[in-house]
Amino acid sequence: MTKLSVNINKIATLRNARGGNVPNLLQVATDIQKFGGQGITIHPRPDERHIRYQDARDLKSIVYTEFNIEGNPQHNFIDLVLECKPTQVTLVPDAIGAITSSAGWDTIKHQSYLTEVIQEFQRNGIRTSIFVDPILEMIEGAKSTGTERIELYTEEFAHQYSLGNENGIDSYTKSAILANELGLGINAGHDLSLENIKFFKENIPNLLEVSIGHALISEAIYLGLDNVVNMYLQKLK
Repeated sequence: MTKLSVNINKIATLRNARGGNVPNLLQVATDIQKFGGQGITIHPRPDERHIRYQDARDLKSIVYTEFNIEGNPQHNFIDLVLECKPTQVTLVPDAIGAITSSAGWDTIKHQSYLTEVIQEFQRNGIRTSIFVDPILEMIEGAKSTGTERIELYTEEFAHQYSLGNENGIDSYTKSAILANELGLGINAGHDLSLENIKFFKENIPNLLEVSIGHALISEAIYLGLDNVVNMYLQKLK
């Protein structure tokens, strides 16, 4: 079964809108795990507009499934990850001030830098994953960095699927086949939803984990958080 890691950035956004502690981020993380979620993902950004660095520290003692911290490996982020020692760190090439992730790494151009950062995390017992577009050369470049996993950036798949174009999965399937051949674990995330997750799962061989936040929290407004988590788990079987 593919694991479901729930990104709770949007919970932090809602909390921060009023400046207090409602909703309680730590309680939500606890409840998601109780409901069956197999991981918690956060993506702190330099301006801390949703997840704060202190949230990462506080969550360390709350998350008993898998703790995944995403972000651009700048100095402050690297220090935070080394302090928290999550299960996994996912490296994302976000520009400062980006609303959301918009591209994967150029693993060839940035290979030396990524290799150095990955080795530092691995020395500290932290599994690494690189956010990549479904481009075969980028998958091969990721392998050369020494990372254990890749995370396929799925925005384009989700867009094509919403238009009725199921062929939009093809580059992802080919990338997954290559990643399997190279011995890379496969994660995926961005714009995956209840509408498209089953089709995506069925076409990606050996999909280990999906990280879903925006769609899941939005769906939970209507359907309830416990219910939505379990709906995803059913579709990922």
